[in-house]
Amino acid sequence: MRRFRWQLIAAAGTAVVALVVILAVALTGPGVPTAEPAGAAAPVPTTTAEPAPETTSAGAGELPARPLPPARPGRLEIPSIDVRTEPIIDLGLEPDGALEVPEDAVTTGWFTQSPTPGEAGPAIIAAHVDYRNVPGMFHRLHELRPGAEATVHREDGTSVVFTVTAVERYPKAEFPTERVYGNTEGPELRLITCGGAFNRAEGEYLDNVVAYARMTGTHRATK
Repeated sequence: MRRFRWQLIAAAGTAVVALVVILAVALTGPGVPTAEPAGAAAPVPTTTAEPAPETTSAGAGELPARPLPPARPGRLEIPSIDVRTEPIIDLGLEPDGALEVPEDAVTTGWFTQSPTPGEAGPAIIAAHVDYRNVPGMFHRLHELRPGAEATVHREDGTSVVFTVTAVERYPKAEFPTERVYGNTEGPELRLITCGGAFNRAEGEYLDNVVAYARMTGTHRATK
């Protein structure tokens, strides 16, 4: 299974596990790709791209929603970027501490050591930006804007609505571990993929794209 090469550390003073990005992953197949990855930027430039500035939606200062009991995520919908995916697979850890990732372009995965969507804290869902020259489920993640909604349909029949508050891009070496994985006052969601320029020599992207969202509603799931 291909991997985001992330190393686990304990978040000081919290029960949430934090992750430190230690090396990018090539999301287009092993080794140097034979063709430019779908949707990727030009080959790696001589300077690192600047991270996208943080933006927040109106109402970001409202009180956090009341957390839900745990329930595994089953489906994810993000209408504004045409994401509709099921099932959401479980992502665990490789023996070396690297996080597993989906083995194809169209599957999303939930990191099982993060909260389930709707619980207090940041639930982590990851997917490819592309894979073996096929656009990945999160190839348009960078297009999300504050105010967009992402709905996670849980296996207990509850649909949890999250509203995007920010979408940011970080160079791998400057990944803000505590901001992304640290505890939060209420239920939140992190959607993560790779992005930025593609380094053909190393077969990897230089950056991570992270969408931040907070829970703003629930309803009974419908197909």
